[in-house]
Amino acid sequence: MLIRIGFEITVTCPGPVPMLLALSVHSDFAGRVIGSDHVRNISIPNIREYTDGYGNRITRVTAPAGVSTFWSDCIVEVDGQPDEVHPEASQIPLQDLPNETLTYLFASRYCDSDLMGEFAWKKFGQTKEGWSRVQAICDFVHSQVTFGYNFGRPDKTAANVLKEKTGVCRDFAQLAISLCRAMGIPARYTSGYLGDIGVADTGFDDFCAWFEVFLDGRWYTFDARYNVPRVGRVLMVRGHDAADVAMMTSFGTYELTGFRVWSLELADTEDDEALRQSLESRPHPQQRGLGSL
Repeated sequence: MLIRIGFEITVTCPGPVPMLLALSVHSDFAGRVIGSDHVRNISIPNIREYTDGYGNRITRVTAPAGVSTFWSDCIVEVDGQPDEVHPEASQIPLQDLPNETLTYLFASRYCDSDLMGEFAWKKFGQTKEGWSRVQAICDFVHSQVTFGYNFGRPDKTAANVLKEKTGVCRDFAQLAISLCRAMGIPARYTSGYLGDIGVADTGFDDFCAWFEVFLDGRWYTFDARYNVPRVGRVLMVRGHDAADVAMMTSFGTYELTGFRVWSLELADTEDDEALRQSLESRPHPQQRGLGSL
């Protein structure tokens, strides 16, 4: 399956602002990429990239005073299969977990699992360990939390979400992660592209957060917001929680004045060169302004 992914993000700065942008496809992505998924801006000469400790590709840039538009536009190939479902996947005893998974058992800035042990064990302690327990947690979060962009705020923790019962996709993920960790299941935060592929078209694409849990010797994808297997996820970032993978980290003030994301399934009929030419023929946003694809 071919998916065209990209974004246009415009910021207005009163003066030069150094930024870290977590807006590229994750280094673990093994599919074909046609074109470039690097963050671009033709007016800024010194754009650099590094890979952090989680494998996230981070762009370093200093936005100048005034208006700057960053964008990316490429085509990726994914297997076209929905998220895997393995109800038989078992939970690994704590003493047998691989060393590298242990860090995802600890409380973190937004996943305050240390405050949820009593609630989690009372609510889910009678569920079957492993996949069934994680799915029960997802079912609970999905049914109890109301989604709305107006419910998001930068300081909202999982405990806040549990109390307020509202949030955006990152809040669904962080509450589910916290409940899993409270019950001894390694869980990590993930985010990326997830378009309306195989579901009703909402007419609005955005980045989406979900999470991964370690069961039966490997990581599995879960999504407490949608709570159904989805097709076409393109991973961008992983971390303990949203603090590790902020889309934009600025060292100065700016105003977000434009934001647009796309994740569109393409017909798998054209060769790579034709697809590449279709990308190159599209004027960049600094030439045309923010418009339609």
